[in-house]
Amino acid sequence: MFYAVLLALAVVLFDQVSKLYIEAHMSVGSSVPVVNNVFHITLVLNPGAAFGILEHQQWFFIVVALLLFAAVAFFYRRLALLSQTLRLGVALFVGGALGNLIDRIRLGCVVDFFDFRIWPVFNVADTAIVLGVGLIGWGMLQLSEAKKDEVR
Repeated sequence: MFYAVLLALAVVLFDQVSKLYIEAHMSVGSSVPVVNNVFHITLVLNPGAAFGILEHQQWFFIVVALLLFAAVAFFYRRLALLSQTLRLGVALFVGGALGNLIDRIRLGCVVDFFDFRIWPVFNVADTAIVLGVGLIGWGMLQLSEAKKDEVR
């Protein structure tokens, strides 16, 4: 479990340092092409969730994130019993959620900057959340398959 906590903290640190760097060196709306017309660094302040849904609902997101952290803290000992895949997924998810929560409390919105031009702009925390959800899903499938094998 120590490594899961360390991973979550590393995600938060990388997320916040990258956002602070972008904020210090760019103005909102400015864009720097990394690979022209494919990948840019574009500073966007997102008042909603993924794809801009639930705009300006900061208190909703803050409360949901705090409830999530309370649930993880409550079930912390049980998390140690989960597969490594599930622990990794939870760590990535929690680290990403905490990174975006810090933005919401600090700014009232989330700092996004990875811009693939054909997809909404996102950040390190969003990436960790998506990877975490994917690993949690995969871990649940593995768990389900293991239970089926026990029955056979």
